[in-house]
Amino acid sequence: MKTPSKKILQNVAFILFIVLFLFTPLGTFVKIQLNRLIVFSPKTIAVQDQKELSSYQWKLVDAKGEIISLQQHKGKVIFINFWATWCPPCIAEMPSMQKLYDDYENKAVFLFVTTDSFQKANQFLIKEELSLPIYQSASNPPLEMQSQTIPATYLIDKEGNVVVAKIGAADWNSDSFRKKLDNYLLE
Repeated sequence: MKTPSKKILQNVAFILFIVLFLFTPLGTFVKIQLNRLIVFSPKTIAVQDQKELSSYQWKLVDAKGEIISLQQHKGKVIFINFWATWCPPCIAEMPSMQKLYDDYENKAVFLFVTTDSFQKANQFLIKEELSLPIYQSASNPPLEMQSQTIPATYLIDKEGNVVVAKIGAADWNSDSFRKKLDNYLLE
C-alpha cells in the first residue's frame, strides 16, 4: 500500500486546522482572544455627520416581560448595544462594557439588546459573571440604529443625536471613551 504524499498530509492537516478553528469551542476562544487584542476606543462621529434619532417609539422587552420604550429615556445619555451569545466580537467586548456599566449605571441608560432567548442570554451572563441589563426588541429600532452586523453599539446624547456608532468590537472602558461619556453627561 502506498503512503500518502507529503502534499496530501499537509492538505489534511490544514483542513483539520480550519475545522478546529471554525467549528469548535477552541476556535471560538481563539477568535474572542484575537478580538480582545485588536479592539480600540470607539470614535465620536463628527458633529456635522451626527444624525438625530428619527423616533423614540422603539419598544423593548426585558427578561421579566416588562415593555419599555426608548421614549422613557428621552433627554438622557443612552448606551445601546446589539449582541448575541454566539458572536465572538460581542463576547470579546463584554468585559469592558461590564466595567463601564458598573461605574455609570446610575448616570446613563444602558440597553443591551439580544436576539437570543432570555434563557440562553441569562445563562451566558451567569457563566461570564456579567450583570448587564438585557432586552429584546419588541419593535424595530430607529433607522439610525439599524444594522445587519453585530456587535453594533450606539451612544445617544441628551439631545437625541447619535454621537457614537460602532460596528464591531471596541474597548468601551478606555480612558478616552470614559472622557467622552463624562462630557456628554455634563452637557
